[in-house]
Amino acid sequence: MPDMKKKYEQEVVPALKEKLGVSNIMEVPKLKKIVISTGISTKSEKDAFTEAKTHLTALAGQAPVVCKAKKNVANFKLRVGQPVGLMVTLRGENMYRFLDRFVHNALPRVRDFRGVPNRGFDGVGNYNLGVQDVSIFTEIDLEKIKYPLGLNITMVTSAKTDAAARELLKMLEMPFEH
Repeated sequence: MPDMKKKYEQEVVPALKEKLGVSNIMEVPKLKKIVISTGISTKSEKDAFTEAKTHLTALAGQAPVVCKAKKNVANFKLRVGQPVGLMVTLRGENMYRFLDRFVHNALPRVRDFRGVPNRGFDGVGNYNLGVQDVSIFTEIDLEKIKYPLGLNITMVTSAKTDAAARELLKMLEMPFEH
């Protein structure tokens, strides 16, 4: 069992239950899934797509899904069915392992890091965070990075409000800015 999952079950659930004034343990907010996605421009070379796929596979521990264009957009020279991005959905133990590595290994490697922004909440308890450079992750070999790659990380929670979701993520050691 990952350390972050143990922490959630043993420390976070009782603390959140008390703090939110919830009587039923099933009402305590929990992390449902983490979605890691990236968009790749259609103008970039074919190598960029395969490189991004290998990086996402190394980060997530599972193969990403290729996202394809749903509409034709003439201004972007985009056709239906053309690959435009990659996405990985993490659940269960893989999700907690990734969160643990992200919080304890990757975020401290960000230059001039002062915490993740508070404005990433969407109003219904989910948190979105953009990572500009994939090189902050220890799983990525820096010599193999040929094309710059940014990521969007979405943390989907069962919390009904942003305040409850923020409290959950804070207790899971997410370093928010002050």
